[in-house]
Amino acid sequence: MHVEWQSGSILMFDRNKLYWFVLKTVFSRELQLKAMLDERGIENFVPMCCKVKTVKGKKEIVTVPAINDLVFVYARHSTVQQFKRELFLQKGYDAYFLTRKEGQRNIIETVPQRQMQDFIRVASHVKEDIAFYKPEEIELKKGTKVRVIGGIYDKTEGVLLKVKGKRSKRIVLQIPGVAIAASYIEPELIEVIKDKT
Repeated sequence: MHVEWQSGSILMFDRNKLYWFVLKTVFSRELQLKAMLDERGIENFVPMCCKVKTVKGKKEIVTVPAINDLVFVYARHSTVQQFKRELFLQKGYDAYFLTRKEGQRNIIETVPQRQMQDFIRVASHVKEDIAFYKPEEIELKKGTKVRVIGGIYDKTEGVLLKVKGKRSKRIVLQIPGVAIAASYIEPELIEVIKDKT
């Protein structure tokens, strides 16, 4: 573990380890970032969803990014820094690490591997009935911790709760401070995770 300072942010991680970072861009350039990351063979994820849009006077269902301006990147910090430099030199704009405040410092956010895998498992099913929320839109403390057994979300862990405006209960996967994905799960595929305390 090492500590490295960089433009007001403090980084605390193993420089040889891969992390899930959250990059923030502007003006809905998340798909441009994704294309560049894909070209370089850097693993990344942009949650997508289906929306009805009017294209040339006709309504069509189109697939668009579900969370504005965010791209999840799985790489070493140095790899992401190099990518950010190339992005600025080639395209003339920057992408920023998502950070959180701790006292007077900004800490670069990383998402734990298991949490990211579960989020990707749910958010990858674009044609399923998945909803995305901002963290402040849902009160997760009221939910029950559950695990899915079987189906497309097998082994996914999340919180089961009633989402306002939906008739059924949904399994909710959260990346703290970033995003929440919620999807309906058949009740027979859900088991409650008992509190170990």
